[in-house]
Amino acid sequence: MAKKRVAIFGIKYFPSKGGTSRVVENLLWELRDHFDFTIYCYEHESASTHIPGVKTIQFPEIPVKGVGVFLYYWRCCMHLLLKGKHDLVHAQKTDAAFFLPILGLKFKLVATSHALPYLNEKWSGIGRLYFRMAERFFVRSKAVLTAVSKPQVEYYWNKYRREVSYIPNGILPVEKNEPQLADKILSEHKISSDYILFAARRLIPLKGCHTLLKAMKRIDFKGTLVVAADTGQLPAYTGKLKSLAEGMDVKFIGYISDRGSLNTLIRGASFFVFPSELEGMSMMLLETGSLGTPMICSDIPQNLAVMSAEEVLYFKSKNVVDLAGKLQWAFHHPDEMKDLARKARQNIEQKYLVSRVAKQYVDLYDNLVPQTQAKKSWA
Repeated sequence: MAKKRVAIFGIKYFPSKGGTSRVVENLLWELRDHFDFTIYCYEHESASTHIPGVKTIQFPEIPVKGVGVFLYYWRCCMHLLLKGKHDLVHAQKTDAAFFLPILGLKFKLVATSHALPYLNEKWSGIGRLYFRMAERFFVRSKAVLTAVSKPQVEYYWNKYRREVSYIPNGILPVEKNEPQLADKILSEHKISSDYILFAARRLIPLKGCHTLLKAMKRIDFKGTLVVAADTGQLPAYTGKLKSLAEGMDVKFIGYISDRGSLNTLIRGASFFVFPSELEGMSMMLLETGSLGTPMICSDIPQNLAVMSAEEVLYFKSKNVVDLAGKLQWAFHHPDEMKDLARKARQNIEQKYLVSRVAKQYVDLYDNLVPQTQAKKSWA
C-alpha cells in the first residue's frame, strides 16, 4: 500500500533548535513509518540524514532582518507549487499562513498554530502587525486547523468563530543522557552539583528571567542559579539581567543545543523555575516534567491547561513577591516538591508522549486524504 505523501512547510531548523521545530521533529520520528514525509528547512549538513526516511528540501537562510524568513517561506511555497508531488501539506506556525491561499490551489492543507506571536514584546510594531495579518489568513483559510493549546482553541472560536482542533505537543520518551558533556559544561562554568535551573531557547523578556532574578534577590538567595539560554538575542535585555544578578551566583551558560546534555542538567537541578509570561504549549515544560525534576511555574493559562497545582508549584505570573514566597516554600519542603514532580511525570507519560498524540494526526491525515485518492495522486 502506497504511503500518503506529506510535506512539512513553515519549519526553519532541522535538526531542531527547540520550540516548534522540536514538536515537528518528534512527530516525524513517530510517524515516518506511516507517511512519506518531506520537510522544507534551512540548509544544514545533517538535515538529509537526521531522521532516516524523511526527505528534505533545503534552502539557505537569508540573513536579512525582518524579511529573510518571509522570503524563505516564499521560496518554499514556489518550490511546492512548481515541483511538489504531495497528497497534502502541513503548514506549521501562523507566520507561514500568508501562503495558505496559494498552496490551497494545489494541495489539501493542515495548518497548526503554536502560539500568538504578536503578543511577544520582542517584535516591533510592524512585526506585530504582520503576525496579526497572518492570523487572519490562518483562520480564513480552507485548511483543517489545529492548535497545540486549549486556550488558543478557545481564543480562535471566541474571536473568529472558527473551529480549531486541539492536538497537544508530544514528547519522545526520555532515553538519552550525556553526563560527560553536562559535567564538562558544569566544570567550565564552575558550577557545583547544587543549583537551580532556568532554561529557554532565547533569553527574552517574555521568558520571565528578570522576575526570577528579582525574586531571588528579594529572599537574599545564596545558592547558584544556572541560566541556560541564548544571550545574544537581545543584548540590552541580557545586560539588564546581568545587572540584576550582581551580588548573586548566577551562571549564564548560553543555549545548550545538545538534548542529552540539557536532560542531564535538568535532572541534576534541585528545581527548575519556569517564569514564562506567555507560551503556546511549552516543550520545555513537558520535557522537564518527564525528567522528574520539581518545577516552579508561572500560572499562565497555557501552563495551567497542561498540569495542575498537584503537579507543579505555581506562582502568580510576573509577581516577584509571590515567586519569592514560593521559592522559600520549595527550599523548605523538598519532599513535597519531589511528590509534585512524581505526579507531573505520571501525567505527562499518560497524556503527552508523542506516541499518544501522533494518532490524532494519523486520523486527521487519513480523513483528509482517503487511501484511494492517495494512490491516484500525481500518478
